[in-house]
Amino acid sequence: MYPNYTSYDPVLTGKCHVNFSALSYIIDKTASDCSIPLAPLVADVICCPQVNSLMNIFQAAYGSGNGTLVLNQASANACFSDIMSILASKGANTNIPELCTLRPSNLTDASCPVKDISSFEKIVNISKLIDACSSVDPLKECCRPVCQPAIVEAAMHISSGGANMFGSSGLPGSVAGIDIVSDCKGVVHSWLSMKLSSEEANSAFRVLSGCKVNKVCPLELDEPSPVVKACRKASSSTPSCCAALHSYIGTRQKQIFVTNLQAINCATMFGSMLQKAGVADDIYGLCDIDLKDFSLQAFGQQGCLLRSLPTDIEFDNTTGISFTCDLSDNIAAPWPSSSSVQSLSLCAPEMSLPALPISPKSGSSVGTSRTGIGVLLPLVFLTTSISI
Repeated sequence: MYPNYTSYDPVLTGKCHVNFSALSYIIDKTASDCSIPLAPLVADVICCPQVNSLMNIFQAAYGSGNGTLVLNQASANACFSDIMSILASKGANTNIPELCTLRPSNLTDASCPVKDISSFEKIVNISKLIDACSSVDPLKECCRPVCQPAIVEAAMHISSGGANMFGSSGLPGSVAGIDIVSDCKGVVHSWLSMKLSSEEANSAFRVLSGCKVNKVCPLELDEPSPVVKACRKASSSTPSCCAALHSYIGTRQKQIFVTNLQAINCATMFGSMLQKAGVADDIYGLCDIDLKDFSLQAFGQQGCLLRSLPTDIEFDNTTGISFTCDLSDNIAAPWPSSSSVQSLSLCAPEMSLPALPISPKSGSSVGTSRTGIGVLLPLVFLTTSISI
């Protein structure tokens, strides 16, 4: 697939006072990740995470000259319009606000009581925050988070700084309190974007978004009554059961591309729905359902599961628009062990390596500990680049 658009000079409002040229790297990447033909199909895992990262970095660029971390509403309206116009001029889908549920208020973080750099740095342990988020490990952060809790802690600190502004409604657990902490996380993201390079900040935000999106199934799984009816006694009526199952999954797989981890979540959730409705047999095994069957298909059989790690849409004159698919897509879909949908743990457990050897001369171990070393075993996937 090759782009069928021609770039042009966007018409800007003239009311957003920021140097967009300094943001060309992140803007170009976002336009590519949200390109016109693919944005709706990769919105959940590529386009929207990248747009959110751009918003964080833009907030920092806008505020760096005046000591603020957010925009006022008038500036946010103008700048949001300009950002969308520039992205569209570079081939991005014009429906990004709807696809990603974005609005100008995303640039204001209005309910957070701390909005300037000076106040932020007086309240937050900034050295701790920078240490935690300056280099986010994509293999470890989702399983043994370091940056995420540091951001939440900082957001809690600055949100409590405005406790007198929202009174009892800001008590932990209240709707207002949760909204304020959420806005304050946006302020923390803006501050981090000021302290890190655009590349470092974007990499960190993409990893953090990946941790979030890979925990859920993004597909709309409607009531599977035809499958339940055909498969309650699957072992005695496999053809009709498999026909109903493939028909149901075939309709859902037309929605979007999903990652390998999202496919596992979707398979588990759908299997639990079937079990609760009375389907006892492993019909995934009976009907040869693979994880790739839960993602968008090309030519009927070539399912593409995106990587769980952040990926981008690439373009060159030879291959056209391309992105990286996962080579584990022929793995059989897992049938859940029970009908109760529980939070899946897709992280390998920590293992304890043997204690270091004891020196025969000193009688002590060569090191400071004999209890072993905790090691995180990441999930590793083979990948390939596919052009469409």
